[in-house]
Amino acid sequence: MDFQLSEDQRALRDGMRRLLAGRFALRDATDRVDRVDRALWRTLGDAGFFSLALPEEEGGVGLGLPEAVLVFEEAGRVLLPGPAVASFLAAGAVPGAASGDVVVTAVDGSLVPWLDGADVVRGDATGAVPLRSVDPLTPLHRVPDGGHLDRAALLYAAEQLGSAARTCEMAVQHARQRVQFGQPIGAFQAVKHLCAQMLVRAELARSAVYAAAVTGDALDASAAKLLADDAAVRNARDCLQVHGGMGFTWESDVHLHLKRAWVRAELGRTARDAEEELAAAL
Repeated sequence: MDFQLSEDQRALRDGMRRLLAGRFALRDATDRVDRVDRALWRTLGDAGFFSLALPEEEGGVGLGLPEAVLVFEEAGRVLLPGPAVASFLAAGAVPGAASGDVVVTAVDGSLVPWLDGADVVRGDATGAVPLRSVDPLTPLHRVPDGGHLDRAALLYAAEQLGSAARTCEMAVQHARQRVQFGQPIGAFQAVKHLCAQMLVRAELARSAVYAAAVTGDALDASAAKLLADDAAVRNARDCLQVHGGMGFTWESDVHLHLKRAWVRAELGRTARDAEEELAAAL
């Protein structure tokens, strides 16, 4: 079986990367943490981001989970703010969600992201109380009893994969440019090992996420979420170590990747949920 991306899939991935690079700036987003960027949301809707998996006869693009994973991986690379997963899953069920005119969030586990910034909330958010989110770009509320979105885990895993791959790239780039003792720090064995471990984690998570997108199996999605969460969190931590004290400053994006990875790890399927599901299936 050939798991290499097709030419069309590569074009979709590259096109989404260019779109996000041209229309979204993470630094600007940090100044608008209390609301969803509606113009960007509609731009994503026009590009087919939310309607990607809808049948063509319903006004969608007519693609599947493998393609959805690719675009959410790109969203994870840039730390796209907003309830993208819930809005994507609501396309076709909530009028305006597919076009990006309506922002949809959902109760997923005990957390609700962007509750105040959404037009529609799927699930019971009764009793929701605001939390002080560790991620400054993801406002959160906690609800007493919430269910899980069945298809959300894989999309959150794809976002975590994008973040893990991006922090690996950032660490390698910094290791090549930062000079100590007359040579780039990437020449030192300890830094080489950190970067190599980051790459292994990201590629292992990529294999699991892509495979789950092909099989569509719920257990495969749980395994992918488990590996992708681990890769995103640990890669961001190692990237911080490669950057040294600079990585903790507001001017660096590294700490934002770590904080988002922590939040995403509690959405979709937590490590505890995934481990219990996989253990029960053995």
